Amino acid sequence: MHTLRSAAARILRVDLFRRALFTGLLGLFLLGAFGAAQAAGKSKAAYDYYLTGSAVDVVRPAPDTPTAVLMGGGPDVDAAFQWMIQKSGGGNFVVIRASGADGYNPYIYAMGGLSSVETLVIQNREAAADPFVLERVARAEALFIAGGDQADYIQQWKGTPLDAAIQALMQRNVPIGGTSAGLAVLGQFDFAALRGTVTSAQALADPYNRYMKLDQGFLTGPGLGGVLADAHLDARDRMGRLLTFVARTVQDGWAPVAAARGIGVDVETALLVEGRQAMRVGVGSAYFLSPTIAPTTCLPGQPLTFRNVIVQRLSGGGSFDLTAWSGVRGAAAVYDISAEAGVLTSSQSGGSVY
Repeated sequence: MHTLRSAAARILRVDLFRRALFTGLLGLFLLGAFGAAQAAGKSKAAYDYYLTGSAVDVVRPAPDTPTAVLMGGGPDVDAAFQWMIQKSGGGNFVVIRASGADGYNPYIYAMGGLSSVETLVIQNREAAADPFVLERVARAEALFIAGGDQADYIQQWKGTPLDAAIQALMQRNVPIGGTSAGLAVLGQFDFAALRGTVTSAQALADPYNRYMKLDQGFLTGPGLGGVLADAHLDARDRMGRLLTFVARTVQDGWAPVAAARGIGVDVETALLVEGRQAMRVGVGSAYFLSPTIAPTTCLPGQPLTFRNVIVQRLSGGGSFDLTAWSGVRGAAAVYDISAEAGVLTSSQSGGSVY
């Protein structure tokens, strides 16, 4: 009896060992398969492509002068798209974005004069190196960067072949434009929004708070050297944060006082830049900031003091000279704003900063 019990115990132990071994191996297999699937998912080029019009590539002569559109978000400005189409000579109009779908296709195509409107939703860095994506962008007669989140554009596109392809278009004077987040990445310096957006109150209270993530070295649209651009200026009360962005570019040594610039654009408004001249279209204003002195206090954890920053507001007709940084023949209203210990003031009657 003792011998039988011992034999049965040995059989049970062997059976348990085999089951444990099988379970362990199965777990390792499943874990490896899951890891491989994750790795495959991370390396997959994720993009969507939408076409309205003809799939045939149309070649148009490159414009003689570089052009750009800075659109301030909100309702799109028809005149800005029509201007891009006219400057491009027609052909293939390409929209790029990191989220969304083909909402721009029927809207732009209905304006006429185009062979096609194509939207590429480019969702990761692998997609920003995909041969098809690069081919469609390289063949564009006009390129527009939709709104969304500029953090996606900086994290997923900067330093990729797509980045190089966009810069090659600009070198050929292909019209380029952007709205909201698309506008935000067209200056030499960008508010990167890597931790989310920031309000004027937060920026003025601490120019180095956790949301104040700036970036450089991505795209620089024509005429926008030294510039940090911001959209939705009036609707979201962003003058204070734009002033703080300019202070940071000086304080961080990115630009000297004489070269630091800020451009703010209201909603439903666009700046049409041709060469070094900018014209406003739409219902709101565009604001051109330039400091006269360096910030007095621009330090982590301390409210901003930054005095006598000149603002030139372009509201009606006329144009703005980006080289001279002044309204042409008095086209812009001129005043100055200051931040004093985080409090924004203006020289305008009534104290308005807009």
